[in-house]
Amino acid sequence: MCLVLVCISLCFADSLSAQTSPALTIDEEVSTFAFAPDGRIAYSVRHVFSQKKLQIQRDDIWVTSLDGKKTRIVEGKKLFQGPVAFSYAIQSLRWSPDGARLTVEMYTSTMTDERGETKEGYVTWLLDAAGKEIRIGQGPGMIEEAGNSAWLTDGATVAFLHEAMQPKLLFDIRTLRAAAGREESPFPGLTVSAVAWDLRPADGSAAVAVERQENLSGPIRLVWLDLRKHERRELAQLAGFVGQLSISPSGKLVAYFRDQETLEIRDVAHPDRVGRVRVGYGAYAWAGGDERILIKRGTFDTSARGTGRRSGSLAWLTLPPLEAPPAAASSAAKDSSALSAKTLPAPPKTFPASAEKDLLDAELHPALSGLLFQSFAISPDGRYLAVTAPGSRPLQIFPIR
Repeated sequence: MCLVLVCISLCFADSLSAQTSPALTIDEEVSTFAFAPDGRIAYSVRHVFSQKKLQIQRDDIWVTSLDGKKTRIVEGKKLFQGPVAFSYAIQSLRWSPDGARLTVEMYTSTMTDERGETKEGYVTWLLDAAGKEIRIGQGPGMIEEAGNSAWLTDGATVAFLHEAMQPKLLFDIRTLRAAAGREESPFPGLTVSAVAWDLRPADGSAAVAVERQENLSGPIRLVWLDLRKHERRELAQLAGFVGQLSISPSGKLVAYFRDQETLEIRDVAHPDRVGRVRVGYGAYAWAGGDERILIKRGTFDTSARGTGRRSGSLAWLTLPPLEAPPAAASSAAKDSSALSAKTLPAPPKTFPASAEKDLLDAELHPALSGLLFQSFAISPDGRYLAVTAPGSRPLQIFPIR
C-alpha cells in the first residue's frame, strides 16, 4: 500500500513539474476561451474603443493552434455598423463536435434614444470556424436569451436553455435548426436547473439534466435526455443539488455538487453506483479521462450574471470508487449485464443517509504551484491545460504529462 501511495505521489509530481513553463502564451486581455476537438483554441479579447464620444465594447475573436499560429476571425469594431450604438461582451465560446462551428454567448447593450437609454440582452451568436455568421433562416445568426448553447452532432441544430424562472433558477430546453429558422421544445413541460451536453459524434446527441418542478417543490431528479429521439429517462432522485453538473469525456460518469462541500459522482449505466468526497464547492474540469478532475478552489460567483470566474488555486483530485449502497448491491449485480452509457436502467432509487459510508476528505494535489487563476480548461485529449491569470488575463497553455 505504501508503495502504491508513493507511485501516485510521483505521478502527480511529474505532471506538475511539467507545468512549470507554458508551451504557449497569448499576451492579450483574454475574456474567455475554448478548446476545439483537434486542439485549436478559440479565445475572445476585450476591445473597447470610442465612437461619437461614446465608449463601445465589441470583443474580438481569435483562433490559435498550439504552435502559436493565430488568426483573428472576428474584428468587433468593424461589425454592426449603423446609426445605433451597439456594444457586446463575450461570455463564453463553445466549439461544435466536428470543430467547424462556434456558439458565442454574449451580453449586449443597445442605445435606444438620444438621452442615452439602453436596452440590455443576452444572445447566442452562431459562427463558422472562419468567423462567418451562420444565418438563422433569412435573418441574423443570433438567438435571443439563449444560454448554455451547443451545436449538436448533426451539424445543423443548436440546443440551448431558455429562462423559465427568474433569476436563472429554472430553464426549459429548446433546439433550433439554423437553416430553417425553426425553434422547437423537444421536452414540453420539462423544467431543469442544470444541463450537461453529451455530444460525442459516434454516439449522437444527448444530455444529463437536473429536473425540478416549476415551483421548486418535489423531488430533485437526475434525468437522461436523448435529443434526437426526444426521449427522457430518469436515472435517480437526488438528496441534494447545488450546481456544477458535468458528464465525463467517456459519457459514463456524471458529477455534480450535492451540497457546498460534497462532490458526488454517479455511474450513468448503473445509477445506484455512487462515489462521494468532501471538497469545497468550485468549478472543475475532467482531466481527459474518467479518473480525476482539476478543481478551482476559492470563492465562487453564484450571482445571476456570474461567470464563476473569480480567482482561485487549482488542484488535482482523484475520484473516489463508485459503490452501490448495501440495500441495492444484490439487485444491481443482477442488472449489470450489457448496459451501456446510453442504455439506461429504470426505475430510479433513493437511499437514506444511513446507507452511505462516512464521507472522506478529498486528497488534493496543488497544480501550477498553487498560484491563483481566473479561468481554466483542459484539452479534450487531456494533454494541455489553459489558464488565464487575474488582472490583465493573458492566456497560457501548459502541457500535462
